[in-house]
Amino acid sequence: MQQELGVTPASFRNTELIFNNHIAWMAADMGFQAIATEGAQRVLGWRSPNFIYLPRHSPQIRAMLKNYQLSDDIAFRFSDRGWKEWPLTVEKFTPWIHNVAGNGNVINLFMDYETFGEHQWEDTGIFDFMDHLPEAVLSHPDFRFRTVSEAASHHQAVGEIETDEAISWADMERDLSAWTGNSMQREALQVIYELEQPIKQKGDPHLLEIWRKLLTSDHFYYMSTKFWQDGDVHKYFSPYGTPHEAYIYFMNCARDLRQRCL
Repeated sequence: MQQELGVTPASFRNTELIFNNHIAWMAADMGFQAIATEGAQRVLGWRSPNFIYLPRHSPQIRAMLKNYQLSDDIAFRFSDRGWKEWPLTVEKFTPWIHNVAGNGNVINLFMDYETFGEHQWEDTGIFDFMDHLPEAVLSHPDFRFRTVSEAASHHQAVGEIETDEAISWADMERDLSAWTGNSMQREALQVIYELEQPIKQKGDPHLLEIWRKLLTSDHFYYMSTKFWQDGDVHKYFSPYGTPHEAYIYFMNCARDLRQRCL
């Protein structure tokens, strides 16, 4: 980032917004000033995600929490004709944001890039919606746009959050079950982690690159055996016919890589 853009990142966004006390401590130890995570209700309790918090044991870093209600209105419900608020328009969505005025300091709308053009296709009107949203938001004198780092330094934290159990923005559980929820996923993770030392001792940059790519979270996401609505999301993204097929392909690659380390 420094080499290409002349900027050293000051904020940390972990894969799938995965967060716990230890991850916050590691990010702070690396020098980050802010960390983005899910505004999970079991961590916040009665409190609002529209404020800045301090992770327990790491008061030098600020936690920026996703407002999942407003984020998911765009990311998942925008084109849902069964949603009572469909169609979502700028005129409808902007007051929901402005209503936070006086009861919050930040509104974090975090979503995947593929929200725009894949989750929500062009013919849903998502691009036109996003084109007009900034001007509508800024029509209220109390609102402005800031980067995560700017917002974290501009506002004081109002309290502390803490969780030893990891949270994420995935599925209804908002935990790690999307990647570690069954025995196939756990075995695959164990196998690939056990290759860390042999790979690094081998000293081959190409093998190291392959090993790192096999750590991509999507490989384990495809092995999920969840059902109902969350399961449909996993199936939508997977290139495999079944979770077991994803597991077999992955394990074959991992075994091949292990043989090349010998």
